[in-house]
Amino acid sequence: MANCFYGADILLPKFREDKEKMNKWATIACDQYTSEPDYWNGVESIVGDSPSALRVTLPEIYLDGGDTAERIAKINATMSDYGENVLESFADTQIYLERKLADGRVRHGLIGMIDLEEYDYNKGADTLVRATEGTVLERIPPRVEIRRGAEIELPHVMMLIDDREKSVIEPITAKKKGFERAYSFTLMQNGGEVEGYFVDKESEAQIEKALDKLCNIDEYNKKYGTNEKKPMLFAVGDGNHSLATAKALWGEIKEKLGEDAKNHPARYALVEIVNIHDAALEFEPIYRVIFECDSDKVMSALKAYAEENKGGENAFEIECVSEKTSEKVIIKNSKEELAVGALQKFIDKYLKENAGYVDYIHGVESTKTLANKENAIGFLFDGMGKDELFKSVILGGSLPRKTFSMGEAHDKRYYLEARKIVK
Repeated sequence: MANCFYGADILLPKFREDKEKMNKWATIACDQYTSEPDYWNGVESIVGDSPSALRVTLPEIYLDGGDTAERIAKINATMSDYGENVLESFADTQIYLERKLADGRVRHGLIGMIDLEEYDYNKGADTLVRATEGTVLERIPPRVEIRRGAEIELPHVMMLIDDREKSVIEPITAKKKGFERAYSFTLMQNGGEVEGYFVDKESEAQIEKALDKLCNIDEYNKKYGTNEKKPMLFAVGDGNHSLATAKALWGEIKEKLGEDAKNHPARYALVEIVNIHDAALEFEPIYRVIFECDSDKVMSALKAYAEENKGGENAFEIECVSEKTSEKVIIKNSKEELAVGALQKFIDKYLKENAGYVDYIHGVESTKTLANKENAIGFLFDGMGKDELFKSVILGGSLPRKTFSMGEAHDKRYYLEARKIVK
């Protein structure tokens, strides 16, 4: 079976060799720091009047503001301007990149596009590209509204491959010195450094062959002890809702244009692929903080939930932190396989019946800081290991939403490369 990853017409700033301008261009994924306005104020201060991905994306911290429509209109107008005056196209290419993280480790990836016909976020999907977490359908329409009027896309989607033999990305590392460098600069706000290279055609063929091998169904079933008819080649690690948005808009276009839509650029989405066995790739739990709540009432409800007989045998320790308390609660008798699943069931039930709202926080210290605000409470717990991901999704479908994060917030993918999605 052929894989669904291809070279793309990638757009980069015309000033890609200017390290200072590129530092202002690249910005963190929009779904980070959603309860930390100081971070985004800092980005604004750094960017100033310079061309920046900040001006063509909508950070989620602003998504529910009263000026969302105005922001979207401005984003779309800026995209047109950037398409004419800021960005240049590199046709049918892939970019090999090295992301030096804040702690000095280097994560390796490949930028290209995937066919959205091979992506399905529904549980039980048998496509080559599958979601790893539950998709919240309510989050898609406002994002579709942004993408519907957009001329370009900037990806923060990171997709994982289970390449134990390190046959896809790692061989390219040794060849990078022979490639043309696409960019090399320091990322703002403790993001580390990034360096990218245009992959030559010989290496693209090598990548394609290695991905095709990962699709071999006999070897795939032997690897996972399964009896599947079609492999899962890519697991969406970050950006599932962005990819779901792209899929939704593609569905609209396909329905409208019919056969004429098959070569439409919106059929594809620009992504980064990373080997789950990359030594610099770590899974971190995504913690929870409930705001605008009575923290004493939440604690009482959680303790009662923890003692209920839920018909299972698993137990999970949850550390609860607020300005009033710091204590651990053991959720007993759970059918869930992960602590996050057991906790999320409690949170969903509690918020359905009581005041408050939940946000999903990256990092222990950020969680504790936010949880120590008035009328807030946070929850810390053990996460899943990255080696568990593929088999868990293959056998059980998508995981509870916001189960894991691939590293700390500042190590997330930055908006950097772009691609035109209109004809």
